[in-house]
Amino acid sequence: MSSTFARRSRPAALLALLGALAALSGGCGAGAGKAPDGTRLTVTQDFGSRAQRQFEAPKVSGSETVMRLLQRNAKVTTRFGGGFVQSIDGSAGGRRAGRPLDWFFYVNGIESSQGAAAVRLHPGDRIWWDRHDWGAAMRVPAVVGSFPEPFLHGSGGKRLPVRIECANPAAAACDEVFKAMNALDIPAAKGGLGTAQVEDSLRVVVGPWVAARDDHALRQLEAGPARSGVYARPSADGGASSRSTRAGGPYGRSAPGPASSRRRAPATSRRSGR
Repeated sequence: MSSTFARRSRPAALLALLGALAALSGGCGAGAGKAPDGTRLTVTQDFGSRAQRQFEAPKVSGSETVMRLLQRNAKVTTRFGGGFVQSIDGSAGGRRAGRPLDWFFYVNGIESSQGAAAVRLHPGDRIWWDRHDWGAAMRVPAVVGSFPEPFLHGSGGKRLPVRIECANPAAAACDEVFKAMNALDIPAAKGGLGTAQVEDSLRVVVGPWVAARDDHALRQLEAGPARSGVYARPSADGGASSRSTRAGGPYGRSAPGPASSRRRAPATSRRSGR
């Protein structure tokens, strides 16, 4: 994206968390085994703008799945053979004012391509359920409200390599992002744009939009949320303007998600060879 880490002049440009995201690891229902430590569970509505439930220490069992975790801690109804959530504590999917409305979940900030009953829980996972209107964007691949995830715990129990790619690796903005990540105990490599050699990795892009737009994943921002899943679009002068009809949530600082509600993340994308 076209902004430095926490650059106040272009706050919306920091909200993109993009990428071609690989499917999360599958798993069966609850069973024997050690319960995952450090799990957090959050339930919100309307892109995180309204908090419904939050559990810093939810009830967890061994070999847990995302669905089982939710069912242990909230009243849930399901559909499609029990693999997808229809309602949580009485708030159901369907239509509102003619618009489609459903429940979606994110594991460490990444939207799953599988049903909740098929996704196994791992230590430290932050599970976020949100009921929102998906008429403008059927998929929101990742959300900023879980930062510093997925950098800390990765995906499917696997911590991924992190690389900071800068238009100018010697610039103060690049060093600022590098130091900020290290302060969060996130080891990262640093280099120029498009120089990452590891295919399955998380990339943090720092630089003006005129340089960053050469990246295929980030260029999708120019096509709007239907293509990118991101409710922000670069402006003509290289900044970004919010395109969301709702403030906060996965796209802003007011998100009451598992991570600090006032912490902002740099633009990232995931590079996957799968």
